[in-house]
Amino acid sequence: MLAGGTEGPAALRPLTGVVIDALEEGAARRCGPLPRGGPRRVAAAVGAALAGGVIPERGTGPHEALDSLVRLVAEGAADPADPLCAAHLHCPPLAVAAAADLAASALNPSLDSWDQAPAASELEALTCRALAGLVYGDGGVPGSGDGPRDRPGGSRSARPDALVTTGGTESNQLGVLLARERLGPDVRVVCGANAHHSVHRAAWLLGLREPVRVPAPGGVLCPRALRAALAALGPCAPVLVVATAGTTDAGAVDPLAELTGVTAEFGARLHVDAAYGGMLLFSTQLRASLAGLERADSVTLDLHKLGWQPVAAGVFVVPDGRDLSPLDHRADYLNAGDDSDAGLPDLLGRSLRTTRRPDVLKVAVTLRALGRTGLAALVERTCTVARSLAELIAADRRLELFAMPELSTVLFRPAGADGAAVASVRRRLMAEGRAVLGRADMGGFAAGRDGGSGGGAGGSSAGTGAGAGAGAGAGAGAGAGAGAGEDLWLKVTLLNPYARHSDLESLLKLVCDATADGPAGPAGSLPSPSPPKSAPPSARPAPATSTTGTRSSNTSSTARSHRS
Repeated sequence: MLAGGTEGPAALRPLTGVVIDALEEGAARRCGPLPRGGPRRVAAAVGAALAGGVIPERGTGPHEALDSLVRLVAEGAADPADPLCAAHLHCPPLAVAAAADLAASALNPSLDSWDQAPAASELEALTCRALAGLVYGDGGVPGSGDGPRDRPGGSRSARPDALVTTGGTESNQLGVLLARERLGPDVRVVCGANAHHSVHRAAWLLGLREPVRVPAPGGVLCPRALRAALAALGPCAPVLVVATAGTTDAGAVDPLAELTGVTAEFGARLHVDAAYGGMLLFSTQLRASLAGLERADSVTLDLHKLGWQPVAAGVFVVPDGRDLSPLDHRADYLNAGDDSDAGLPDLLGRSLRTTRRPDVLKVAVTLRALGRTGLAALVERTCTVARSLAELIAADRRLELFAMPELSTVLFRPAGADGAAVASVRRRLMAEGRAVLGRADMGGFAAGRDGGSGGGAGGSSAGTGAGAGAGAGAGAGAGAGAGAGEDLWLKVTLLNPYARHSDLESLLKLVCDATADGPAGPAGSLPSPSPPKSAPPSARPAPATSTTGTRSSNTSSTARSHRS
């Protein structure tokens, strides 16, 4: 039975009940943030469930197939809704968004031509403009005469616009692509040592030289170092600067207001990867941290991080819709010229992909259901949870805090632990199915150092030749591929706004217990538990409201700030 048409809902209704029951039973069997036993045990369970073959000669029927495999995947899942599953920018999706995604799958529009997605394509266009307005405001280019809608046939408007993408990697690639098309094939990409690896990969995919990596002391791009790098490239060099608003390792926000001044001084183009931090735009309390974002030439946003959407829900934003013209493409069966002249919207230039599912539906439903203030409350609550965790760490002599969080990422480690001990604690908790923590090697972000590579303006510091395939991904970021680095930290990426204080205390107890049971650090032992110290005055459980560039400090010997 098909999912669509007038009979589709009747076919789906009993099957969705099977799925929900299987999800519930699988989560109960797992009984934790992820399955115990590590990769081998999970692989064995999957293999046993498929012992009869992935493609049986005769099917088992929809109810059995859904029940067995959905339950299998749920039992073997890493559950981002569990407060102890906090390794990555991997959010627990809102129920309303997941329900909307079911409708998208059932209707199955494809947004490569209007006749495959009449309403969905219009919904996408309006939602994209609304999201672009969060970054750049609602006004068009002065004197353009453009109204709120594109002109007939889908020609570009001078108003802010956005494209739906699969996430930060695709959006960053679009940012580099538009810079290449505008500035030419000799454009140099300049980014901080803290930039996402996808920036390097985008340059490689587009045939550009390896990006110039600029020092990022404390994990943020240094404006003074950027000015030196641009000066070394020369006054006439075509340059794209990539800044970051929410780094993957530490959730740090580059000083955007200062960086926009530097790029304007040298006439460089600016792309901001705000995949993580961009959702602060919903909050009147927190959006000041993104001051300067509105001056960027393009921006990456992800709603499957601090927007609580099922993957994928990325957005690429520009201040002038005409900037997207390099993506225009003609395929007669999808956007024939006479069809466009007759008023049929041209959708093919709204993505590098052809077939596209309507990922915008879940986003639009969420925006309507929660509104700006509802999403702002979730963002603010999540950032408050992160600060509360940092407070607990700062008050515990057994633990060492990297810095107070700017977003929702907290870095810490057992006091006195070396990189091997930190990595061991993380793997032990994961193997036991007790907690899922990330790892971040911040050695390359120490003040005055750039990943230990010494790369400066005009030179590749990624450790590989320009254009080398391995260098495209492996060279980006501090400590890439280096194993357990000397400055390794446990990373807690908090994306569950409903995490309780007791959940945070449980997480820290698990880390301390695993440390006591694990191998000792280089000194032969780790500190034994001791009564907690009082929290420092600078760390209070309230949302941060400081502007970009302001750093919280901590003067404790074991909870000091590691940013310059």
